[in-house]
Amino acid sequence: MDEKKNSAVKDLTEGSPAKLIFYFTLPLLAGNVFQQLFGFVDTLIVGRFLGVEALAAVGCTGSLMFLMLGFVMGATSGFSIYTGQRFGAKDYDGIRYSVVVCTVLALVMSIILAIIGVAYCRELLVFMDTPPEILEGAYSFIVIIYGGVGGFIFLQMQSNLIRALGDSKMPTIIQATTLCINIALEPVAIILLGLGIPGAAGATIVSLIIGNIICFIYIRKKIPLLHTKKEDWHFDKAVVLEHLKIGLPMGFQSSIIAIGAVILQIALNGLGPVAVASFAAAQRVDGIAVMPMMSFGVAIAAYTAQNFGAQKFERIHDGVKKTIWMSCSFSIVAAIFNIMFGAEIIKLFVGEGQEQIVEYGQLFLTVNGLAYWVMALLFIFRFTLQGLGQALIPTFAGGVELVMRIIAAVVLVDYWGFLGACLAAPMAWVGAAVPLAIAFYITQRKMKHLYSDD
Repeated sequence: MDEKKNSAVKDLTEGSPAKLIFYFTLPLLAGNVFQQLFGFVDTLIVGRFLGVEALAAVGCTGSLMFLMLGFVMGATSGFSIYTGQRFGAKDYDGIRYSVVVCTVLALVMSIILAIIGVAYCRELLVFMDTPPEILEGAYSFIVIIYGGVGGFIFLQMQSNLIRALGDSKMPTIIQATTLCINIALEPVAIILLGLGIPGAAGATIVSLIIGNIICFIYIRKKIPLLHTKKEDWHFDKAVVLEHLKIGLPMGFQSSIIAIGAVILQIALNGLGPVAVASFAAAQRVDGIAVMPMMSFGVAIAAYTAQNFGAQKFERIHDGVKKTIWMSCSFSIVAAIFNIMFGAEIIKLFVGEGQEQIVEYGQLFLTVNGLAYWVMALLFIFRFTLQGLGQALIPTFAGGVELVMRIIAAVVLVDYWGFLGACLAAPMAWVGAAVPLAIAFYITQRKMKHLYSDD
Protein backbone atom coordinates (compact mmCIF):
# COMPACT_ATOMS: atom_id res chain seq x y z
CA MET A 1 0.00 0.00 0.00
CA ASP A 2 1.19 3.53 -0.76
CA GLU A 3 1.94 4.92 2.69
CA LYS A 4 1.12 8.44 1.55
CA LYS A 5 -2.52 7.47 1.01
CA ASN A 6 -3.64 7.15 4.59
CA SER A 7 -7.17 8.55 4.68
CA ALA A 8 -7.12 8.99 8.45
CA VAL A 9 -4.12 11.34 8.63
CA LYS A 10 -4.04 15.10 8.14
CA ASP A 11 -1.16 17.21 6.84
CA LEU A 12 -0.98 20.36 8.98
CA THR A 13 1.77 21.93 6.87
CA GLU A 14 -0.62 23.12 4.13
CA GLY A 15 -3.70 25.34 4.27
CA SER A 16 -5.02 28.07 6.57
CA PRO A 17 -3.31 27.80 10.00
CA ALA A 18 -6.35 29.16 11.87
CA LYS A 19 -8.78 26.72 10.23
CA LEU A 20 -6.44 23.77 10.62
CA ILE A 21 -5.84 24.45 14.31
CA PHE A 22 -9.49 25.21 15.06
CA TYR A 23 -10.85 22.09 13.36
CA PHE A 24 -8.07 19.99 14.85
CA THR A 25 -8.94 21.38 18.28
CA LEU A 26 -12.70 20.68 18.16
CA PRO A 27 -12.52 16.88 18.37
CA LEU A 28 -9.49 17.19 20.62
CA LEU A 29 -11.55 19.36 22.96
CA ALA A 30 -14.34 16.83 22.99
CA GLY A 31 -11.82 14.07 23.71
CA ASN A 32 -10.25 15.98 26.58
CA VAL A 33 -13.68 16.72 28.03
CA PHE A 34 -14.54 13.02 27.82
CA GLN A 35 -11.27 12.23 29.59
CA GLN A 36 -12.13 14.66 32.36
CA LEU A 37 -15.56 13.10 32.56
CA PHE A 38 -13.92 9.88 33.76
CA GLY A 39 -13.10 11.66 37.01
CA PHE A 40 -16.35 13.62 36.92
CA VAL A 41 -18.43 10.43 36.68
CA ASP A 42 -16.42 8.71 39.42
CA THR A 43 -16.93 11.64 41.74
CA LEU A 44 -20.61 12.14 40.86
CA ILE A 45 -21.64 8.52 41.27
CA VAL A 46 -19.58 7.99 44.42
CA GLY A 47 -20.81 11.23 45.99
CA ARG A 48 -24.48 10.62 45.30
CA PHE A 49 -24.66 6.88 46.01
CA LEU A 50 -21.98 6.35 48.66
CA GLY A 51 -22.06 9.69 50.49
CA VAL A 52 -19.84 12.67 51.29
CA GLU A 53 -17.26 10.59 53.16
CA ALA A 54 -16.75 8.34 50.14
CA LEU A 55 -16.61 11.44 47.94
CA ALA A 56 -13.82 12.80 50.14
CA ALA A 57 -12.01 9.44 49.97
CA VAL A 58 -12.00 9.36 46.17
CA GLY A 59 -11.40 13.11 45.96
CA CYS A 60 -8.28 13.08 48.10
CA THR A 61 -6.66 10.66 45.65
CA GLY A 62 -6.87 13.25 42.87
CA SER A 63 -3.39 14.64 43.43
CA LEU A 64 -1.90 11.11 43.58
CA MET A 65 -3.63 10.23 40.32
CA PHE A 66 -2.27 13.43 38.81
CA LEU A 67 1.20 12.55 40.10
CA MET A 68 1.30 9.37 38.03
CA LEU A 69 -1.18 9.96 35.21
CA GLY A 70 0.17 13.48 34.65
CA PHE A 71 3.60 11.99 34.08
CA VAL A 72 2.11 9.48 31.65
CA MET A 73 0.20 12.13 29.69
CA GLY A 74 3.25 14.38 29.48
CA ALA A 75 5.68 11.62 28.52
CA THR A 76 3.48 10.00 25.87
CA SER A 77 2.71 13.40 24.35
CA GLY A 78 6.43 14.12 24.25
CA PHE A 79 7.29 10.81 22.62
CA SER A 80 4.74 11.45 19.85
CA ILE A 81 6.21 14.91 19.16
CA TYR A 82 9.03 13.07 17.40
CA THR A 83 6.45 11.11 15.39
CA GLY A 84 4.80 14.34 14.25
CA GLN A 85 8.14 15.85 13.25
CA ARG A 86 8.94 12.78 11.13
CA PHE A 87 5.51 13.00 9.49
CA GLY A 88 6.06 16.67 8.65
CA ALA A 89 9.41 15.74 7.11
CA LYS A 90 7.71 12.93 5.10
CA ASP A 91 10.08 10.41 6.73
CA TYR A 92 7.87 7.31 6.70
CA ASP A 93 10.59 4.93 7.91
CA GLY A 94 11.13 7.32 10.82
CA ILE A 95 7.42 7.23 11.67
CA ARG A 96 7.37 3.45 11.88
CA TYR A 97 10.48 3.32 14.04
CA SER A 98 8.96 5.95 16.31
CA VAL A 99 5.98 3.61 16.79
CA VAL A 100 8.39 0.87 17.85
CA VAL A 101 10.15 3.12 20.35
CA CYS A 102 6.84 4.43 21.74
CA THR A 103 5.49 0.90 22.18
CA VAL A 104 8.55 -0.31 24.06
CA LEU A 105 8.64 2.79 26.25
CA ALA A 106 4.93 2.39 27.04
CA LEU A 107 5.51 -1.20 28.14
CA VAL A 108 8.44 -0.25 30.35
CA MET A 109 6.48 2.60 31.94
CA SER A 110 3.49 0.33 32.58
CA ILE A 111 5.57 -2.19 34.51
CA ILE A 112 7.64 0.28 36.52
CA LEU A 113 4.81 2.65 37.45
CA ALA A 114 2.43 -0.16 38.43
CA ILE A 115 5.01 -1.74 40.74
CA ILE A 116 5.97 1.55 42.38
CA GLY A 117 2.39 2.78 42.63
CA VAL A 118 0.95 -0.34 44.24
CA ALA A 119 3.90 -0.66 46.63
CA TYR A 120 3.85 2.89 47.96
CA CYS A 121 0.34 4.33 47.54
CA ARG A 122 -0.68 3.63 51.15
CA GLU A 123 2.48 5.27 52.46
CA LEU A 124 1.78 8.30 50.28
CA LEU A 125 -1.76 8.60 51.63
CA VAL A 126 -0.45 8.42 55.21
CA PHE A 127 2.28 10.95 54.38
CA MET A 128 -0.44 13.28 53.07
CA ASP A 129 -2.19 13.14 56.48
CA THR A 130 -5.30 11.64 54.91
CA PRO A 131 -8.06 11.72 57.57
CA PRO A 132 -8.37 8.27 59.21
CA GLU A 133 -12.08 8.01 58.41
CA ILE A 134 -11.41 8.11 54.67
CA LEU A 135 -7.97 6.46 54.49
CA GLU A 136 -9.12 2.92 53.68
CA GLY A 137 -11.59 4.10 51.07
CA ALA A 138 -8.93 6.23 49.41
CA TYR A 139 -6.46 3.33 49.41
CA SER A 140 -8.98 0.88 47.94
CA PHE A 141 -9.52 3.27 45.02
CA ILE A 142 -5.99 4.41 44.21
CA VAL A 143 -4.33 0.97 44.51
CA ILE A 144 -6.57 -0.36 41.72
CA ILE A 145 -5.99 2.69 39.54
CA TYR A 146 -2.22 2.40 39.99
CA GLY A 147 -2.27 -1.35 39.37
CA GLY A 148 -4.08 -0.87 36.07
CA VAL A 149 -2.08 2.16 34.93
CA GLY A 150 -0.91 0.24 31.85
CA GLY A 151 -4.38 0.55 30.36
CA PHE A 152 -4.17 4.33 30.63
CA ILE A 153 -0.60 4.43 29.29
CA PHE A 154 -1.28 2.43 26.13
CA LEU A 155 -4.53 4.28 25.39
CA GLN A 156 -2.70 7.59 25.71
CA MET A 157 0.19 6.38 23.57
CA GLN A 158 -1.99 5.05 20.77
CA SER A 159 -4.16 8.18 20.81
CA ASN A 160 -1.14 10.49 20.70
CA LEU A 161 0.39 8.61 17.78
CA ILE A 162 -2.84 9.04 15.83
CA ARG A 163 -2.97 12.75 16.68
CA ALA A 164 0.66 13.20 15.67
CA LEU A 165 -0.45 12.31 12.13
CA GLY A 166 -3.15 14.97 12.20
CA ASP A 167 -6.20 12.87 13.14
CA SER A 168 -7.82 14.28 16.26
CA LYS A 169 -11.29 12.93 15.49
CA MET A 170 -10.94 9.20 16.01
CA PRO A 171 -9.18 9.39 19.40
CA THR A 172 -12.15 11.47 20.53
CA ILE A 173 -14.63 8.85 19.35
CA ILE A 174 -12.66 6.13 21.11
CA GLN A 175 -12.50 8.14 24.34
CA ALA A 176 -16.24 8.80 24.13
CA THR A 177 -16.89 5.10 23.69
CA THR A 178 -14.61 4.29 26.61
CA LEU A 179 -16.42 6.81 28.78
CA CYS A 180 -19.83 5.39 27.89
CA ILE A 181 -18.61 1.95 28.87
CA ASN A 182 -17.31 3.38 32.14
CA ILE A 183 -20.62 5.12 32.84
CA ALA A 184 -22.47 1.86 32.23
CA LEU A 185 -20.15 -0.26 34.37
CA GLU A 186 -19.77 1.97 37.43
CA PRO A 187 -23.37 1.88 38.71
CA VAL A 188 -23.41 -1.86 38.12
CA ALA A 189 -20.20 -2.34 40.11
CA ILE A 190 -21.11 0.08 42.90
CA ILE A 191 -24.83 -0.50 43.31
CA LEU A 192 -25.82 -3.87 41.83
CA LEU A 193 -22.65 -5.78 42.74
CA GLY A 194 -22.12 -3.83 45.96
CA LEU A 195 -18.41 -3.34 45.34
CA GLY A 196 -18.40 0.25 46.60
CA ILE A 197 -15.36 2.44 45.97
CA PRO A 198 -13.20 -0.40 44.54
CA GLY A 199 -15.99 -1.04 42.04
CA ALA A 200 -15.65 2.51 40.68
CA ALA A 201 -11.91 2.03 40.13
CA GLY A 202 -12.34 -1.43 38.62
CA ALA A 203 -14.96 -0.21 36.16
CA THR A 204 -12.57 2.50 34.99
CA ILE A 205 -9.75 -0.01 34.36
CA VAL A 206 -12.03 -2.38 32.42
CA SER A 207 -13.26 0.47 30.23
CA LEU A 208 -9.66 1.51 29.49
CA ILE A 209 -8.79 -2.02 28.38
CA ILE A 210 -11.73 -2.06 25.97
CA GLY A 211 -10.73 1.38 24.68
CA ASN A 212 -7.22 0.08 23.94
CA ILE A 213 -8.60 -2.81 21.91
CA ILE A 214 -10.77 -0.45 19.85
CA CYS A 215 -7.84 1.90 19.26
CA PHE A 216 -5.55 -0.93 18.16
CA ILE A 217 -8.12 -2.27 15.68
CA TYR A 218 -8.61 1.19 14.19
CA ILE A 219 -4.87 1.67 13.64
CA ARG A 220 -4.54 -1.74 12.02
CA LYS A 221 -7.41 -1.07 9.62
CA LYS A 222 -7.07 2.64 8.84
CA ILE A 223 -3.51 3.92 9.38
CA PRO A 224 -0.86 1.94 7.48
CA LEU A 225 1.71 4.60 8.35
CA LEU A 226 1.67 3.30 11.93
CA HIS A 227 2.10 -0.35 10.92
CA THR A 228 5.55 -1.57 11.86
CA LYS A 229 7.57 -4.11 9.89
CA LYS A 230 9.91 -6.80 11.12
CA GLU A 231 12.98 -4.77 10.13
CA ASP A 232 11.72 -1.81 12.20
CA TRP A 233 12.27 -3.73 15.43
CA HIS A 234 15.87 -2.88 16.17
CA PHE A 235 17.72 -0.61 18.58
CA ASP A 236 18.81 2.86 17.46
CA LYS A 237 20.28 4.63 20.47
CA ALA A 238 20.17 8.09 18.89
CA VAL A 239 16.46 7.89 18.03
CA VAL A 240 15.54 6.43 21.42
CA LEU A 241 17.38 9.29 23.10
CA GLU A 242 15.52 11.80 20.92
CA HIS A 243 12.21 10.41 22.21
CA LEU A 244 13.43 10.45 25.81
CA LYS A 245 14.88 13.96 25.45
CA ILE A 246 11.42 15.33 24.65
CA GLY A 247 9.17 12.90 26.52
CA LEU A 248 10.82 12.53 29.91
CA PRO A 249 11.09 16.28 30.65
CA MET A 250 7.43 16.69 29.66
CA GLY A 251 6.51 13.83 31.98
CA PHE A 252 8.64 15.08 34.86
CA GLN A 253 7.26 18.56 34.33
CA SER A 254 3.76 17.22 34.96
CA SER A 255 5.02 15.26 37.96
CA ILE A 256 6.70 18.34 39.41
CA ILE A 257 3.38 20.16 39.17
CA ALA A 258 1.67 17.13 40.73
CA ILE A 259 4.04 17.19 43.71
CA GLY A 260 2.78 20.69 44.37
CA ALA A 261 -0.76 19.33 44.19
CA VAL A 262 0.14 16.61 46.71
CA ILE A 263 1.56 19.19 49.12
CA LEU A 264 -1.56 21.30 48.69
CA GLN A 265 -3.69 18.23 49.37
CA ILE A 266 -1.84 17.73 52.65
CA ALA A 267 -2.80 21.25 53.67
CA LEU A 268 -6.39 20.63 52.57
CA ASN A 269 -6.59 17.39 54.56
CA GLY A 270 -5.78 19.46 57.62
CA LEU A 271 -8.92 21.52 56.99
CA GLY A 272 -11.15 18.45 57.27
CA PRO A 273 -13.41 16.28 55.08
CA VAL A 274 -15.73 19.17 54.09
CA ALA A 275 -12.87 21.14 52.59
CA VAL A 276 -11.52 18.01 50.87
CA ALA A 277 -14.92 17.17 49.37
CA SER A 278 -15.46 20.78 48.26
CA PHE A 279 -12.08 20.95 46.56
CA ALA A 280 -12.61 17.56 44.90
CA ALA A 281 -16.01 18.49 43.45
CA ALA A 282 -14.88 21.94 42.31
CA GLN A 283 -11.75 20.50 40.67
CA ARG A 284 -13.90 18.20 38.54
CA VAL A 285 -15.89 21.16 37.25
CA ASP A 286 -12.73 23.23 36.81
CA GLY A 287 -11.04 20.36 34.97
CA ILE A 288 -13.74 20.36 32.30
CA ALA A 289 -13.81 24.17 32.04
CA VAL A 290 -10.09 24.42 31.26
CA MET A 291 -10.24 21.79 28.52
CA PRO A 292 -10.66 24.32 25.65
CA MET A 293 -7.41 26.04 26.64
CA MET A 294 -5.57 22.76 27.12
CA SER A 295 -6.93 21.46 23.81
CA PHE A 296 -5.66 24.50 21.92
CA GLY A 297 -2.29 23.88 23.55
CA VAL A 298 -2.15 20.25 22.44
CA ALA A 299 -3.31 21.27 18.96
CA ILE A 300 -0.57 23.88 18.59
CA ALA A 301 1.98 21.26 19.68
CA ALA A 302 0.92 18.89 16.87
CA TYR A 303 0.76 21.78 14.39
CA THR A 304 4.18 23.09 15.44
CA ALA A 305 5.80 19.64 15.34
CA GLN A 306 4.66 18.94 11.77
CA ASN A 307 5.63 22.40 10.50
CA PHE A 308 8.96 22.26 12.30
CA GLY A 309 9.67 18.95 10.58
CA ALA A 310 8.77 20.60 7.26
CA GLN A 311 10.92 23.65 8.15
CA LYS A 312 7.95 26.02 7.68
CA PHE A 313 8.76 28.51 10.44
CA GLU A 314 6.54 31.36 9.23
CA ARG A 315 3.50 29.08 9.47
CA ILE A 316 4.39 28.32 13.09
CA HIS A 317 4.45 32.05 13.92
CA ASP A 318 1.11 32.65 12.18
CA GLY A 319 -0.52 29.65 13.82
CA VAL A 320 0.55 30.63 17.33
CA LYS A 321 -0.72 34.18 16.92
CA LYS A 322 -4.18 33.01 15.82
CA THR A 323 -4.33 30.34 18.51
CA ILE A 324 -3.76 32.94 21.22
CA TRP A 325 -6.84 34.86 20.12
CA MET A 326 -9.00 31.73 19.97
CA SER A 327 -7.87 30.24 23.26
CA CYS A 328 -8.12 33.47 25.26
CA SER A 329 -11.65 33.98 23.94
CA PHE A 330 -12.63 30.52 25.17
CA SER A 331 -11.02 31.22 28.54
CA ILE A 332 -13.30 34.23 29.08
CA VAL A 333 -16.42 32.23 28.20
CA ALA A 334 -15.40 29.39 30.54
CA ALA A 335 -14.77 31.82 33.40
CA ILE A 336 -18.15 33.51 33.00
CA PHE A 337 -19.93 30.14 32.93
CA ASN A 338 -18.25 28.82 36.08
CA ILE A 339 -18.79 32.03 38.02
CA MET A 340 -22.47 32.17 37.09
CA PHE A 341 -23.43 28.49 37.32
CA GLY A 342 -20.70 26.87 39.44
CA ALA A 343 -22.84 26.54 42.58
CA GLU A 344 -25.60 24.67 40.78
CA ILE A 345 -23.11 22.24 39.26
CA ILE A 346 -21.49 21.57 42.65
CA LYS A 347 -24.91 20.61 43.99
CA LEU A 348 -25.00 17.74 41.48
CA PHE A 349 -22.24 16.05 43.47
CA VAL A 350 -23.59 16.45 46.97
CA GLY A 351 -27.32 17.16 46.63
CA GLU A 352 -29.25 19.58 48.82
CA GLY A 353 -28.33 20.48 52.38
CA GLN A 354 -24.56 20.80 51.85
CA GLU A 355 -24.33 24.59 51.77
CA GLN A 356 -20.75 24.77 53.07
CA ILE A 357 -19.45 22.49 50.32
CA VAL A 358 -21.34 24.49 47.68
CA GLU A 359 -20.01 27.79 49.05
CA TYR A 360 -16.43 26.55 49.10
CA GLY A 361 -16.77 25.08 45.62
CA GLN A 362 -18.11 28.32 44.19
CA LEU A 363 -15.21 30.23 45.76
CA PHE A 364 -12.72 27.88 44.09
CA LEU A 365 -14.37 28.23 40.66
CA THR A 366 -14.51 32.03 40.90
CA VAL A 367 -10.87 32.48 41.92
CA ASN A 368 -9.64 30.10 39.23
CA GLY A 369 -11.95 31.45 36.56
CA LEU A 370 -10.55 34.97 36.88
CA ALA A 371 -7.10 33.63 35.92
CA TYR A 372 -8.11 31.33 33.04
CA TRP A 373 -6.70 33.74 30.44
CA VAL A 374 -3.26 33.42 32.02
CA MET A 375 -3.51 29.65 31.80
CA ALA A 376 -4.52 29.92 28.13
CA LEU A 377 -1.29 31.77 27.33
CA LEU A 378 0.73 29.38 29.48
CA PHE A 379 -0.52 26.35 27.53
CA ILE A 380 0.18 27.94 24.15
CA PHE A 381 3.72 29.00 25.05
CA ARG A 382 4.51 25.66 26.71
CA PHE A 383 3.16 23.40 23.98
CA THR A 384 4.66 25.46 21.17
CA LEU A 385 8.11 25.16 22.73
CA GLN A 386 7.57 21.43 23.24
CA GLY A 387 6.43 21.03 19.63
CA LEU A 388 9.76 22.55 18.63
CA GLY A 389 11.54 19.93 20.73
CA GLN A 390 12.51 22.30 23.55
CA ALA A 391 12.21 20.77 27.01
CA LEU A 392 14.41 22.80 29.39
CA ILE A 393 12.32 25.95 29.84
CA PRO A 394 8.95 24.12 30.09
CA THR A 395 10.49 21.91 32.79
CA PHE A 396 11.85 24.96 34.61
CA ALA A 397 8.40 26.54 34.41
CA GLY A 398 6.99 23.39 35.99
CA GLY A 399 9.42 23.92 38.86
CA VAL A 400 8.12 27.46 39.30
CA GLU A 401 4.58 26.05 39.47
CA LEU A 402 5.73 23.69 42.21
CA VAL A 403 7.20 26.55 44.25
CA MET A 404 4.02 28.60 43.93
CA ARG A 405 1.80 25.72 45.03
CA ILE A 406 4.07 25.03 48.00
CA ILE A 407 3.83 28.68 49.06
CA ALA A 408 0.05 28.48 48.87
CA ALA A 409 -0.02 25.24 50.87
CA VAL A 410 2.49 26.21 53.54
CA VAL A 411 1.68 29.90 53.95
CA LEU A 412 -1.66 30.91 52.48
CA VAL A 413 -3.74 27.95 53.70
CA ASP A 414 -2.43 28.59 57.20
CA TYR A 415 -3.53 32.24 57.08
CA TRP A 416 -6.63 32.17 54.86
CA GLY A 417 -7.82 28.58 55.04
CA PHE A 418 -9.72 27.36 51.99
CA LEU A 419 -9.20 30.64 50.11
CA GLY A 420 -5.45 30.10 50.32
CA ALA A 421 -5.86 26.70 48.66
CA CYS A 422 -7.96 28.29 45.92
CA LEU A 423 -5.15 30.76 45.13
CA ALA A 424 -2.61 27.98 44.49
CA ALA A 425 -3.45 27.37 40.83
CA PRO A 426 -3.64 31.05 39.72
CA MET A 427 -0.32 31.75 41.45
CA ALA A 428 1.23 28.74 39.72
CA TRP A 429 -0.08 29.82 36.31
CA VAL A 430 1.31 33.33 36.65
CA GLY A 431 4.67 32.09 37.91
CA ALA A 432 5.08 29.56 35.08
CA ALA A 433 3.80 31.87 32.34
CA VAL A 434 6.60 34.41 32.86
CA PRO A 435 9.63 32.23 31.90
CA LEU A 436 7.61 30.53 29.16
CA ALA A 437 6.65 33.90 27.65
CA ILE A 438 10.28 35.04 27.68
CA ALA A 439 11.49 31.79 26.07
CA PHE A 440 8.73 31.95 23.48
CA TYR A 441 9.60 35.53 22.57
CA ILE A 442 13.28 34.65 22.10
CA THR A 443 12.41 31.56 20.03
CA GLN A 444 9.96 33.51 17.91
CA ARG A 445 12.61 36.10 17.07
CA LYS A 446 15.02 33.34 16.02
CA MET A 447 12.39 31.74 13.78
CA LYS A 448 11.54 35.12 12.25
CA HIS A 449 15.16 35.51 11.19
CA LEU A 450 15.08 32.04 9.63
CA TYR A 451 12.06 32.63 7.42
CA SER A 452 13.11 36.25 6.70
CA ASP A 453 16.41 34.93 5.33
CA ASP A 454 14.48 32.58 3.05
